[in-house]
Amino acid sequence: MTEFQPFAALRALHDGGVRFVLIGGLAGRERGSTTVTNDLDICYDRGPDNLERLAAVLNAVHARLRGVDEEVPFVLDARTLRNGDSFTFVTDYGSIDVLATPSGTSGYADLAASADTRDFGGFTVDVVALDDLIRMKRAAGRPKDRIEVEVLLALRDEINESS
Repeated sequence: MTEFQPFAALRALHDGGVRFVLIGGLAGRERGSTTVTNDLDICYDRGPDNLERLAAVLNAVHARLRGVDEEVPFVLDARTLRNGDSFTFVTDYGSIDVLATPSGTSGYADLAASADTRDFGGFTVDVVALDDLIRMKRAAGRPKDRIEVEVLLALRDEINESS
């Protein structure tokens, strides 16, 4: 099992010039949630140049489809990313999920519009807005997402009360 190194993965995406918004559990933690996650979730821009950069970074970190037999043929390139929507990978830095249109959204432009830029110790990353994260978790509707919605709503209430 590869050690989860989210900051190294974020750095690789940043340094590779990939346009993305951090979503999922790490975005929740960045917003104040105490929920622990063991994968990195991003929503990526589907522009052709960005797909090329994303494929290059994923190949550089030796991305392989997670939960799929190694014998299954898979070409990780811009065309594959364009023809798909969501992919789950295991990489040199642990698990990375790349989603074009996360549940409850219309994709990158939708989330980037209200994301804010956060410093991750020498590089910056766009992080999904708390309300958008809640919207995605509600739309996904899995039991773990419903639990996290309650955590994020309480967090939002706490933030609003202290403002």
